[in-house]
Amino acid sequence: MNELLDFRAQKDDFYRRHPQSPLPPPVRATFHGLDYFDANPDLVFDVNVAPADGAPLTIATSDGTERIYYRAGTITIDVEGEEATLTLLSIPGHPGYFLPFRDATSGKESYGAGRYLDLEPEEDGRLIVDFNYAYNPYCAYSDNYSCALPPVENWLTVPIRAGEKAFGDH
Repeated sequence: MNELLDFRAQKDDFYRRHPQSPLPPPVRATFHGLDYFDANPDLVFDVNVAPADGAPLTIATSDGTERIYYRAGTITIDVEGEEATLTLLSIPGHPGYFLPFRDATSGKESYGAGRYLDLEPEEDGRLIVDFNYAYNPYCAYSDNYSCALPPVENWLTVPIRAGEKAFGDH
């Protein structure tokens, strides 16, 4: 829990002070921190990754362009008694997995376009998926960014009340 709180405090400090913050300077001047769901231990999963075929997947972005990712694997989780399978993506030259997702909170409690997780497998291949670290893409804070939109296969019907909440009116 302390690790999560430290992570959030460091992120808030980066957004408030760093020149590479996604927040426009006028917003930074009055920024007091992101809004987060309370830590939720029920949304931390220790899973095995089912390998995928590595096929390319074209993903739409927030500015109407497209990006190519690769299917790296799938995971299955149980949220509130409902089983959900999510596709893990890879990006050549980047370690680990990229997990963009939408859920029942998207557009209400969390950013409408979805949120992200960056995941690193354990040495034995297992994966700890901790939705408490789910974050908004930079396009949630400024129109100056182009962000990958979660593929339909990663649209969950259950709520993931963990991680970052929606940011203001953007």
